[in-house]
Amino acid sequence: MRIGQREFRTKGHTYVMGILNITPDSFSDGGRYQALDKALFHVEEMIGEGVDIVDVGGESTRPGYTMVSDQEEIHRVVPVIENIKSRFDIPISLDTYKAEVALAGIAAGADMINDIWGLKYEGKLAEVIAKAQIPCCLMHNRRKAEYQNLIEEILWDLEESLEIAHKAGIADDRIILDPGVGFGKTYENNLEIINKLQNFHSLGYPILLGASRKSVVGIALDLPVTERMEGTLVTTVYGAKKGAMFVRVHDVKENLRAIKMTEAIRGIGPEDDNG
Repeated sequence: MRIGQREFRTKGHTYVMGILNITPDSFSDGGRYQALDKALFHVEEMIGEGVDIVDVGGESTRPGYTMVSDQEEIHRVVPVIENIKSRFDIPISLDTYKAEVALAGIAAGADMINDIWGLKYEGKLAEVIAKAQIPCCLMHNRRKAEYQNLIEEILWDLEESLEIAHKAGIADDRIILDPGVGFGKTYENNLEIINKLQNFHSLGYPILLGASRKSVVGIALDLPVTERMEGTLVTTVYGAKKGAMFVRVHDVKENLRAIKMTEAIRGIGPEDDNG
């Protein structure tokens, strides 16, 4: 899969997507990177630690988040994307579910769209992605955590997102799926998703796992968001073992080391594509 100027293997290796929140209220790092110089410094820091792609978000989607206008979100993300593009050679993902924000972000240089509503929030985003001919990550989400058969129903919902993508003309080789840990799920649901991550390969698309510092870690360990590093690393190891193409994380260096160790144990080295 090509994202920006880089080719990514869809099997045999787990890549690190680094989180860059340009928000005042994100659950973990809200307000830390709102200033442009701090955002760019953090990107440089993540690149030095080995990040594979940077995911830029201009609206917090934590539980109970307050929606911001399209224009406010554009105002937050576009200068950051433009400056990352002009200074660094790193693929950029834009974390948005809004067509107008996606249009502005793509014009600024975003290489991929990461949509927490799996193209179901509004009708135009799929067309924007298809026209731009860029990859997308389609996440599973529900407004209420009500399930009879969790994994089966997530698969059904993701199939609906895929149908929307196909109707708009998004090519299969530009789609990544995310089962949506922490979105419309209970604590037990989140644990089950991570434990059964391999089930989502049945749809035939690469998988992204995003569990970094989330409540599933906090509840399991009874720890605040500032102390969830070790728990996050365990979720990353599970992701790597179960074939996730990406893990989306706050702490690049530590998670990359966890992946390298996991792949070393499995016999998947950087020169071995057969794992």
